[in-house]
Amino acid sequence: MPSTNKSNKQLLLQYAGFAMQLLVLLAITVWAGIKLDNWISFSFPLFSWILPLIAIIAIIIKTIKDTSNKNK
Repeated sequence: MPSTNKSNKQLLLQYAGFAMQLLVLLAITVWAGIKLDNWISFSFPLFSWILPLIAIIAIIIKTIKDTSNKNK
């Protein structure tokens, strides 16, 4: 059973790393969107919505490709 405990910890660290990457990516894209909106002087926060949405779509596509069985 010690091997199961080790694999559970490794899996937990893997998911924690993924969550941290996602949070950092979203924070950066929101910040960049706010800066772009201020620079271009839009009345509606267009880039503040579009950039995080693109980041989320890219993360989902990357996750699907990484976890698909076709590559293995």
